[in-house]
Amino acid sequence: MDVAIAGGHGQIALLLAERLAARGDRAFALIRNPEHADDVRRAGAEPVVCDLEASTAAQVAESLGDVDAVVFAAGAGPGSGEGRKWTVDFGAGATLLAACKVAGVKRYVMVSAIRANTPPPTGGDVFGEYLRAKAAADRALEVSGMDWTVVRPGRLTDDPPTGRVNAAHVLDRGDISRADVAEVLAWVLNTPGTVHVAFDVVGGPVRIEEAVAKIGR
Repeated sequence: MDVAIAGGHGQIALLLAERLAARGDRAFALIRNPEHADDVRRAGAEPVVCDLEASTAAQVAESLGDVDAVVFAAGAGPGSGEGRKWTVDFGAGATLLAACKVAGVKRYVMVSAIRANTPPPTGGDVFGEYLRAKAAADRALEVSGMDWTVVRPGRLTDDPPTGRVNAAHVLDRGDISRADVAEVLAWVLNTPGTVHVAFDVVGGPVRIEEAVAKIGR
């Protein structure tokens, strides 16, 4: 499988690239900064310079080529303001979605966030704006006609992987390591039953491959 990963220099993206490479898939890391190319190569991915905030859907489609699937793992980051939550967490995801339609890519896996399915309706805090932007991106994907999956991780940590999670359509808050999120994404890409499924995932007792299989239809 050939997989394009948006936000390809992010921690989850690099970990996902390692897992894809280990099982014989090809990962293409969409990066904004050419200086990050060596990092993604070391993770086993092929760097593709593509700024989703500044590119048109047609330009992004050229960068995608004929991949089998995309994973949106980009984000404005914790230090960004409300405006970039919309230009990256929503806007870049929407541009990638439009690009997939141009390129003929049907499979789209979205890395969202726990509580994005129930964002606060109003509020001036940046985190609330982030959840609203993620919610809008998720909704746009879910009505797009794509073969989509929305993965909503809990609070991300840099803890070592456990290989075990708790996954359900709705969960309370919880933590999960970025390494375990990457493993969840890798299994989602190989599990057709997760198409048209949105779910929360946090740390838990269930082996990841079993949790993903159970959440799939």
